[in-house]
Amino acid sequence: MEVKKFITKTTKEIRKTVGDEKVLVACSGGVDSVTCAILGHKALGKKLLAIFIDDGLMREGEPQAVTKILRKFGVKTKLVRVRSKFFKALKKKADPERKRKAFRDTFYKVLGQAVKTEKAKFLIQGTIKADIIETQGGVKTQHNVLEQIGIDPQKYGLKVLEPLKELFKPEVRQVAKTLGLPQEVSERMPFPGPGLATRIVGEVTPRRVKIVRQATKIIEKELEKLKPFQAFAVLLADKATGIKGGKRAFGNIIVIRCVNSSDAMTAKPSHIPFELLQKIQEDLTKIPSIVRVCYDLTPKPPATIEYI
Repeated sequence: MEVKKFITKTTKEIRKTVGDEKVLVACSGGVDSVTCAILGHKALGKKLLAIFIDDGLMREGEPQAVTKILRKFGVKTKLVRVRSKFFKALKKKADPERKRKAFRDTFYKVLGQAVKTEKAKFLIQGTIKADIIETQGGVKTQHNVLEQIGIDPQKYGLKVLEPLKELFKPEVRQVAKTLGLPQEVSERMPFPGPGLATRIVGEVTPRRVKIVRQATKIIEKELEKLKPFQAFAVLLADKATGIKGGKRAFGNIIVIRCVNSSDAMTAKPSHIPFELLQKIQEDLTKIPSIVRVCYDLTPKPPATIEYI
C-alpha cells in the first residue's frame, strides 16, 4: 500500500460523499478511531466533530488523554459522559454475546442522539478488515460491523463511512504515522470498542471494572518493554482461596494475556521471563481483592485474543 496515495484518495472520497453536511466521528481512543478522526479532519475541517463516549469501560485517564491529542491536532472534540447508561445496559448479563449486544445498542443510541443534537448526517468509524472477517466467519460479532450484525444505521439516524475497512492493523499504523500522529497513538496496542467489558468474564459492574483497570495499568507498564501486539489483564468470574493479612480470603483471579501478532487474525503467546512474571504477580496481588494470577499460554486459534 502506498500510504500517501491512500490518504489523498480517502480524503477526496470523504469530501465528495459528505458534501456540505456535518459529520461525526466515533472515537474510542484506539489507533483505528483516532486515525479516522484525523483523516476526517484533513478532509472536512470544521465540518467534523469527534465524539468520545465516556462509557466507564476505558483505561485509566483515557477520555482526557484522547481528547487532548485530538484537540492538539485541531479536531473539534466533544466528551460525552454516559457511564451510567452502559452499566445499566450491562447489568446482570454474563453471556458474551448478550454483553456485546447490550454495549452496541447503547453505543449507537448515544451516537444517534448526538447525531440529532449536532444535526449531522454522517458517522465515520474505525472498522478495519479484521473486524469484518471475524464477524463474517462467526468468530465473534464486532460492535462496529453494522450490516453484518443486523443493525440498520438508518434506525439511529446514521449514514456510516468506514475509510479503513480494507486495511489490517499494521497498515492503519502506517497511515497514522504518515498523518503525524505521535507514537503513543500509532503504536498503541489494540483496544476493543467495548473496552474493559471484553476483559471481564461474567457480569460487568463498576467495581469489577475498577479491578481490571488497575490490573491493566500494571500489566501494560511492565510488559511495554517487550513490545507485544497486545497485553492486558482479564478478570475471571470464578474466585479462589487465598491469604490476605494473614487470614483466609476468597478473592479474584487475574489472567495475564500477552500475545504477538501481525494482523490479529492469528496470535502466539509472548515469551515472558519468569522473573518478570513474578514481579507482575507481586504487583497485582497488592490489589486487595486479587489472590491469584495466571498466565494464558493459548495461541489464536484455538483461543481468541480477547476473552469475550
